[in-house]
Amino acid sequence: MDIEHVDFVSVPVTDMERSVAWYRDTLGVPQTSEGAFPEFKLGDNVFLYLIDPKNIDQEFEGRHQAHIALRVLDVAEARKELEGRGVEFQGETFDTTVCLMAHFRDPDGNQFMLHRRYAPAE
Repeated sequence: MDIEHVDFVSVPVTDMERSVAWYRDTLGVPQTSEGAFPEFKLGDNVFLYLIDPKNIDQEFEGRHQAHIALRVLDVAEARKELEGRGVEFQGETFDTTVCLMAHFRDPDGNQFMLHRRYAPAE
């Protein structure tokens, strides 16, 4: 199998109107489609779809557990900007000695992080 790239990531939500506003206005990512499965563009290569599980005959079973890492130029600046918009972060920015990570959640508890690698890849 030859995977070309990731087309999209789905995130389950319980209140579509609230979530669309949060991703568009609070997180500040461009919304590229509306309707039952609103889409947002994350950077230059991945789209994020919001899914209300009821729209596909399923129940909301809980938040997305794996972090979606959003690469930013400056973690401290991006964090400050989002905190100014009301985003609460889990703890301090974490320095792994390879990269910086700052963890936060959307209104349904789906996990995200601001991320920037500063050490060269080996």
